[in-house]
Amino acid sequence: MWIPVISPLWSFISTAIPTQWRIKKVFLYLACAELPFIVAALALYGIADPDTYRTSLWQEGANHGWNSDPIEILYAYANYLPIKVPTPWNQFITSFNVVFAVLSMFILLVKVFLYIMDLFWPLLALLVHALLIVLASVSIYNQAGSDYSDSAHPSRVPWYLTKGCGPPVATNLHGYCLQAQGSFAVASCLLGLYTLYFCLAFMSCIPTKSHPAPRNDQSSKQSDLESPGSSFTEEKWEMEMNRLPRTPGTSGGMKSPMTPRTMAFKTLDGSMSPGRRPNKDLPLRHHIAMGEETWASSKKR
Repeated sequence: MWIPVISPLWSFISTAIPTQWRIKKVFLYLACAELPFIVAALALYGIADPDTYRTSLWQEGANHGWNSDPIEILYAYANYLPIKVPTPWNQFITSFNVVFAVLSMFILLVKVFLYIMDLFWPLLALLVHALLIVLASVSIYNQAGSDYSDSAHPSRVPWYLTKGCGPPVATNLHGYCLQAQGSFAVASCLLGLYTLYFCLAFMSCIPTKSHPAPRNDQSSKQSDLESPGSSFTEEKWEMEMNRLPRTPGTSGGMKSPMTPRTMAFKTLDGSMSPGRRPNKDLPLRHHIAMGEETWASSKKR
């Protein structure tokens, strides 16, 4: 059902949008810069999953009055009270970050392979990096989410992003605090890289004189033939045809060409032998079928 709509649309896109990158080296530089950040994201988000230090940092902030207390969540669950876990301390963001890191690594490997094969077109890159920008934005938004579950201790941003990891933070949580800050920083750097990818792909999708859009094969051939400065003009075509060697036997007029096969059959039939009248009573295939005796009898005549 969608084929009649998709086929003309794809034909228009493939002929109207360039398939070559405007600045190829920039893409390679961005890919090289993206790899270490994705490796760091895999390490940091993998360590944090499922709850290595999230609840501990939440409790540390409650001890200093910087955010809500996780005990209130347990109290609400125990009394069947409706309550929602604050965004920065929710299990969802930890699992989402792991999926985001794994998916980013997979997309990086695939897009580098397609780029080497000259198949990662700017339009495809535009769509892929738009998706990655959305995922990175969701990760950053949730990591820097607010905590208003306790009206007495509201928190617009998690304390480890504003207070730092020094005193009065407990020394045993210093490393975990740095990991949480690093997770936020890695997501922010990936968002910046994906934005640069997106801008480069968008710039490459705009046709220019140095990077024109690919034309349809039939229309390009027709325009080449019809253009005045084309090398395939009618006069040149006739000149090329006149230079070709003529078929034997056709230079003096339209008569049948004399080939070695024709001469052999005429010789067997007797029409090419001097002073002999061809035997028209029986066809040549009859003599061949009857063997040497029939041929000898015809010679005695």
